[in-house]
Amino acid sequence: MTFLRDNWKKLLIFVGVFLVAYFLPMQHPRVKSAILDAFAMVSDYAQKHVLFCLVPAFFIAGAITVFVSQESVLKYLGAKASKVLAYGVASISGTILAVCSCTVLPLFAGIYTRGAGIGPATAFLYSGPAINVLAIILTARVLGWELGVGRAVGAVVFSVVVGLLMALFFGKEDEARLADLGIGDEPAETRPLWQTALYMLTMVLILIFAAWAKPDDPNSLWGLVYRYHWYPTLALLVILVIMVKAWFRPAEVTHWTSATWTFAAQILPLLLGGVLVAGLLMGMPGTDNGLIPSSWVAKLVGGNSLFANFFAAIVGAFMYFATLTEVPILQGLLGSGMGKGPALALLLAGPALSLPNMIVIGSIMGARKTVVFVSLVVVMATLTGMVFGRFAR
Repeated sequence: MTFLRDNWKKLLIFVGVFLVAYFLPMQHPRVKSAILDAFAMVSDYAQKHVLFCLVPAFFIAGAITVFVSQESVLKYLGAKASKVLAYGVASISGTILAVCSCTVLPLFAGIYTRGAGIGPATAFLYSGPAINVLAIILTARVLGWELGVGRAVGAVVFSVVVGLLMALFFGKEDEARLADLGIGDEPAETRPLWQTALYMLTMVLILIFAAWAKPDDPNSLWGLVYRYHWYPTLALLVILVIMVKAWFRPAEVTHWTSATWTFAAQILPLLLGGVLVAGLLMGMPGTDNGLIPSSWVAKLVGGNSLFANFFAAIVGAFMYFATLTEVPILQGLLGSGMGKGPALALLLAGPALSLPNMIVIGSIMGARKTVVFVSLVVVMATLTGMVFGRFAR
């Protein structure tokens, strides 16, 4: 009995995996295509996102925990920091980073474990992938100015409101968490602030240029940057190496790489597993090869009913969207009869969340907080979509 009490969760997982494997109808064409798409999606994610998005993000997260003082984090993002300052910094981060729902996770983990309050931290978690300037411009150009403006305004408001509500619901627990971090016990910073700031800025710029998404119009400003984005990336890498050699002791570099590895070991397996499951259920973005046919989704998001908006928000929350891929997917759904209200609901819930994203968030701040965070985004996206759908043409 003691064994069952201590290991019942693992036993349930093993039994569940066994039953799925045992009864999976492998001869069914949709099951075959879903399995192929699941592994194709993992391969695509590894090729396009791990090296040029996640790896820089892991190093930034490691640097935050090692080189950014808790005092600095508390000053700008702490639970007792000025709300205008804290939520202002958190909500505009997406305009700078332009990352997807998975790339933002190491950065969120870095500031959260370093002492950021749960309100500003979750505002940052939402805003990082949601307030993407290029994606908003593309939305306006392809899907119409109404959806572009609705997405921009909704994303900024959502990040602040979600953060404030998370702070309201979990403020007491967060005080205990911050107390356990031993804030104030660390030695005083000996490195000049300008060196740390320049070092962090260089890594953020590396992430921005390395992960620069290919736009539809190669002749636009975004297309011009994409054409030459590896040149500034390589130049910044050289500058970073020079900084590390000149300013950091070997022990500090070892500590940094160790912290980076800790984040990678915690997050990457969960992310890849989540991408695999998302690909199995929905297929590769833009295809109809998942276990859930995309035609079902298109039929359920027509009009502007409560159900249509809620369903769009739920589907968006669990699907994985690489940066900018949500726009052509929505273009196809709108052509199949999707209402504009549900389209906005999906835009507000989708890029900021995904099944892989939820799994990792749960490992960082716990299942209960994750469920509340996801529920807030889905409910707000649903209500916003309904209101928007009543006035959109």
